[in-house]
Amino acid sequence: MHLTRAIERLEAQAVPITALLADVTDEQARWKPAPDQWSLLEVACHLLDEEREDFRQRLDLILRQPDAEWPPIDPEGWVTARAYNQQDLAATLAAWREERRRSLAWLRGLANPDLDASRRHPAGFELRAGDLLAAWVAHDLLHLRQLVELHYALTTRQAAPYAVAYAGDW
Repeated sequence: MHLTRAIERLEAQAVPITALLADVTDEQARWKPAPDQWSLLEVACHLLDEEREDFRQRLDLILRQPDAEWPPIDPEGWVTARAYNQQDLAATLAAWREERRRSLAWLRGLANPDLDASRRHPAGFELRAGDLLAAWVAHDLLHLRQLVELHYALTTRQAAPYAVAYAGDW
C-alpha cells in the first residue's frame, strides 16, 4: 500500500465513521443486538483505543525502533475491562477524531518510510510496515461494516410493528 493512498483512505473513512456515530441517543449507542455482540458505543471505544494504542504506535515502532518490545494490547478484553458501554459516545467520538487527526499528521510527516521494514510479531509471524498500514485502512472498513450492520438492526427493531422487507434483501 502506498503511503499517500493510505493517508487519503484513513482521512476519507473518518467521515462515514463520524456520521454513523453522530446523532444517536444514549439508548441507541448502548444497544446490542445480542449479548455477545458490540454496541455502537463499544465500536467507538475500540476505534479510539486502536487509534491511540495499536496502529500508529506499532507502525512507529517498526519504522523507528524495530527491536523494541511492543506494549501489550487486549482489544477484546478492553470492552469489559474499560467498561466501554458505560462511556460517553460524544466524548469518545471527539477523542477518536482528535487521535485520527494526530495519526494523519504523523503519517504526513513521515519522510520516505521503508514500508518493507519488518519485525517479528509476538504471535510469531513477520509483519512489514506496509502490512500494518494496509491493515489499519482495512480495520476502518471492517468497523464501518459493523456500524452499518448495527444501524440496520436498530432500524429494523425501531420500525416495529412495520417491516423493512420492501427495502430489499440484507
